[in-house]
Amino acid sequence: MDEGMPVYYRRVEIDGLSVFYRESGPADAPTILLLHGFPSSSRMYEPLMSRLSDNYRLIAPDYVGFGYSDAPIATEYSYTFERLAHVVMAFVDALGLQRYAMYLHDYGGPIGMRLAEWDASRIVALVIQNAVLHDEGLEPLWETRRRFWQDRAPHELALRENFFSIAATRLRHVGSNGESETINPDRWFDEFAFLNRPGQFDIQADLFYSYQTNVARYNEWQAWLRAHKPPTLIVWGRYDRSFMLDEVAACQRDLPDAEVHIIDAGHFAVYDRPSEIARIIRTFLERITSLFVPLQGGSS
Repeated sequence: MDEGMPVYYRRVEIDGLSVFYRESGPADAPTILLLHGFPSSSRMYEPLMSRLSDNYRLIAPDYVGFGYSDAPIATEYSYTFERLAHVVMAFVDALGLQRYAMYLHDYGGPIGMRLAEWDASRIVALVIQNAVLHDEGLEPLWETRRRFWQDRAPHELALRENFFSIAATRLRHVGSNGESETINPDRWFDEFAFLNRPGQFDIQADLFYSYQTNVARYNEWQAWLRAHKPPTLIVWGRYDRSFMLDEVAACQRDLPDAEVHIIDAGHFAVYDRPSEIARIIRTFLERITSLFVPLQGGSS
């Protein structure tokens, strides 16, 4: 493993809740905001931190309800993507981040695009890794979720089996990789244990239900990409069974200048190919270093 700077494990209070985050790298270095997916946490980014923190400041929060952040029960907290994004935006403000690249994975896509819409001036670049912003990325494996959106109560059992079983959890990590023996089973057993913590099913079911609000905003986000044309790197794990490879071509319609790498990895590509992804990111960001200049009076 590459040698990097120490990782710091910190907390900040946002809206009365404790938000946990990991940070590594020089405080004055170009910043990368790392937004995780379902049902993981900032932990997934440690392999990148160890490989990029010599030249970059990497910051990875756990969303409310995930990882080590507070997780109020679903009957006392509204778990929607809009609310999670507002917490992340407040987190960014609390840390004084003014200019940063965003790494968008899975749920990080719709959360990050909300941040981009709210303040485009902060976004230096996007790294899109197995995150979906087009309908093409969802078919056909999302039919269970679509039925859940249409009529929630009678489809909750199917949702539990489709997304919360040990088989589904393993599939998220292995995907269509023919060499499954190279993937550490700790990954999906740890995830399965997290999903079975008290209250987690209700939290995640609420977020699954809220995901339809992301799909409804795809056209809006695609228009934002076309209008702002941020420098974009797309890294896609070809073995993903959660999202479709067709998403890459759909992104290229909106961002024809995007740099694209299809790699031999699954949905959680940073676990499968951390050194390869770190090298790709480093090469990409080195070409746009000048864009990280902070706003007047702000931090990078």
